[in-house]
Amino acid sequence: MLNHPTLDKLKTLKLYGMIDGLQDQTQHPAIDSMNFEERLGLLVDREITSRFDRRLKNRLQQAKLKQNACLEDVNYQVNRGLDKALLQSLQDCRWIKNHLNILITGPTGVGKSWIACALAQKACREGYTAIYQRIPRLFQELPLAKGDGSYSKLLNRLGKTDVLLLDDWGLSKLTAEQRRDLLEILEDRHGSRSTIVTSQLPLDQWHASIGDSTMADAIMDRLVHNAYKIKLEGESLRKKTNSFDVN
Repeated sequence: MLNHPTLDKLKTLKLYGMIDGLQDQTQHPAIDSMNFEERLGLLVDREITSRFDRRLKNRLQQAKLKQNACLEDVNYQVNRGLDKALLQSLQDCRWIKNHLNILITGPTGVGKSWIACALAQKACREGYTAIYQRIPRLFQELPLAKGDGSYSKLLNRLGKTDVLLLDDWGLSKLTAEQRRDLLEILEDRHGSRSTIVTSQLPLDQWHASIGDSTMADAIMDRLVHNAYKIKLEGESLRKKTNSFDVN
């Protein structure tokens, strides 16, 4: 029989993994063959696993990644110029520890967003925080945040997130206000956080898409010079697979 006062105390301490482990132990008679230290060790392991799973779930919920992607599922068989050695070298997430960026370019449908989400998902698994933002949607949210007084809070959240994924860069030329907002976001992150950017535009066209030469220099300086570049090519995989889960 379970000691209900003990269970209540475990709940008070929020040791839910140990509660589940203890309940499982009572249902397996063979557990009696183990000594106290062994059974305690199993309970501690269960608690650690439970906490890790809860924290990972919370990080993924906060990240709101567009696609359910992971690096282990990347399709290297498709001919799209994907550097397998480079992508595999990024799996240890040292690029985040070193506050480096990743820029992914290529035509529509070749898996830019999928790979970006896989990198962000790996970051979450390694204990880092991440946020997914489509740039067009972000530029809709920023003026609203200025209007309701939450602009500073939004910038603070974006600035403190370990990995910021900016999807669909360069779909349209930036306005003066958008340039200022983007520079503000990147300035807060420069040298202290990592940013992933995906774009259909080749990297040599980013400067022109920003618009103002001086602002473009400042934005590119904070984004490009400390970044890994992944350049994809080829036809849309969506046409071949009839699926939006392009990996």
